[in-house]
Amino acid sequence: MSEHYPHRQTEQKWQKFWEETGAFKATGKGDKYYVLEMFPYPSGYLHMGHVRVYCIGDVIAHYMRMKGYDVIHPMGYDAFGLPAENAAIKNKVHPAEWTYKNIEHARGQFKKLGISYDNEREIATCDEEYYRWNQWLFIKFLEKGLAYRKAQPVNWCDDCGTVLANEQVHEGKCWRCESDVRQKELTQWFFKTTAYAQELLDGHEKIDWPERVLAMQRNWIGRSEGARIMFKEEKSGQEIPVFTTRPDTIFGATYVVLAAEHPVAAKLIEAAPGGIKQKLEAFREKVKKMDVTIDTLVNMEKEGIDTGFFAVNPVNNRRVPIWIGNYVLMGYGTGAIMAVPTHDSRDFKFAKKYGLPMIVVIQPEGEKLSPETMQDAHEGDGVLVNSGEFDSVPNEEAKAKISEWMCAKGFAVKEINYRLKDWLLSRQRYWGTPIPVVYCDKCGVVPEKEENLPVRLPRDIEFTGKGNPLEASKQFLEVKCPKCGGGARRETDTMDTFVDSSWYFMRYCDPKNKSLPIGKEKAARELPVDQYVGGPEHACMHLIYARFFTYVMRDLGLISFDEPFKKLLTQGMVVKDGNKMSKSKGNTVSPDDMIEKYGADIARLFMLFAAPPPADLEWSDEGVEGASRFINRLWRKIILYEPLIKNEGMEFEPESLNDGEKKLLRKMHRSI
Repeated sequence: MSEHYPHRQTEQKWQKFWEETGAFKATGKGDKYYVLEMFPYPSGYLHMGHVRVYCIGDVIAHYMRMKGYDVIHPMGYDAFGLPAENAAIKNKVHPAEWTYKNIEHARGQFKKLGISYDNEREIATCDEEYYRWNQWLFIKFLEKGLAYRKAQPVNWCDDCGTVLANEQVHEGKCWRCESDVRQKELTQWFFKTTAYAQELLDGHEKIDWPERVLAMQRNWIGRSEGARIMFKEEKSGQEIPVFTTRPDTIFGATYVVLAAEHPVAAKLIEAAPGGIKQKLEAFREKVKKMDVTIDTLVNMEKEGIDTGFFAVNPVNNRRVPIWIGNYVLMGYGTGAIMAVPTHDSRDFKFAKKYGLPMIVVIQPEGEKLSPETMQDAHEGDGVLVNSGEFDSVPNEEAKAKISEWMCAKGFAVKEINYRLKDWLLSRQRYWGTPIPVVYCDKCGVVPEKEENLPVRLPRDIEFTGKGNPLEASKQFLEVKCPKCGGGARRETDTMDTFVDSSWYFMRYCDPKNKSLPIGKEKAARELPVDQYVGGPEHACMHLIYARFFTYVMRDLGLISFDEPFKKLLTQGMVVKDGNKMSKSKGNTVSPDDMIEKYGADIARLFMLFAAPPPADLEWSDEGVEGASRFINRLWRKIILYEPLIKNEGMEFEPESLNDGEKKLLRKMHRSI
């Protein structure tokens, strides 16, 4: 017998045995344990950076089986989206052909790796039998008022030719291709995630997730308690609502800043004299072209222009100039802010830059602040000054008192605000779930009849990489209205692929169901997921969207639980040559090559022992060699002791063991 571990012979033998015996299928008996890793995008082949998450999940699955649980451990493919479409365009094949080829290869890689998946549960989100349920759910959301359409400035990636959600813009760049993102006005479809903003926060009490992920979600949802205060434009009386969490500073407001897209800004520009009007229009157009998102606001240069008009501060009737600024976004808050430069650093810098007035309204204990000598805003506590009847009141106490006073006077209303925005789901590309509505001149926006689902993607498409391919398909575009039977135009936008991954974990439990996304009995038996494994980079996209979908599906009566994933394990990145292992960086290591040279056991051993799961793992060829030496030493021990084991036999009566031997046996079982 070879002194080197015969990995090909051994691994193929056991892979065949597992497949023939259905070793990894859940039995439906006993206590269940559902372990799940985030499924891959099949836009290319898997590399060792992907493999780490699957190895971690597989260890948990094996461990829970050994503890006697009925383990549910499925795998599928997040198969729609731009990566597959762009790869297909580059390689001059249809996205379906490219995607299914990659899925077939990934299946083989998972099998060679020996991951203990129940393959009968497999799904691919590009399958018609999957995306028909995306469409069915969309119609249910529409009926419930949770899907709607509106025009607004959106994040637009010219290279991808599509809209991006706020979460998909990172420091002004597209999260996929890293090209610049600009603002463009379009009519788009949205899901009303804000309807569940508070539950998204409250639900944190029910889940065992890493604190950093919860903190990222809390920050993204951004609950703020404050007041909506009504300023008015001096001449027209047009209301300009502003939201503030600092009503204690209202007496110190010395100017108002509007977003470039604010409707009042448009009216003021229209009413401005000729010379000023041209400058205002030029500034507004400049801002609209700027790449301004909530992420880029912190470090960007704050710019503004005086409209020449004034608003009235309702608490003291002070005239305050109205400015248009590049740092106020229409999509956040009310699209207008009251500026208190002495007590807000951002306002202070802006006021200093443009020579705007400042009034101190909070004096810290033992100091006397003066606008002329201040080097920065005082954002701490103190007592109120220059605040009328509230002078000498501690500012924390004044927040509630001034808020109640303004509400009683009719100047303001108490309000809870959220940073979270509704989910923009329209995408102007082909390889995604078609949105199941038509536009009829007579009936308006009409959802497709459920019996006509799925609305299928057409095959008569030319892929140029520019614009929306579905708009060029006459077969797809021209349809009959489901309501009146007259001529109508089908929606050509497809859904954001995060829709696909927002409920896929449920479909694994009932993948062949033709009547519902998931049957109630299956949901009650197998859901929610007990252990989810994936990267922390999904905290503010996938992990929020999946929770939102779960709440809605619960309220639709499809399921009876609140949170999709009880526990979350976030693994670190696999790093090679100082960068995250990725196809775009050209630093990937193929699992096929690793398995061919070393075998799956050695590859997996290195991935599991090189670093704790939450930490980044530095790829090391020497580390793989070390794992190989360990496995081969173990193999030589087996060869050495095999004759002894065979001769002695393994049969014994536990009752015949003495106390020391029983302790040793228990220790062995615990160790295994």
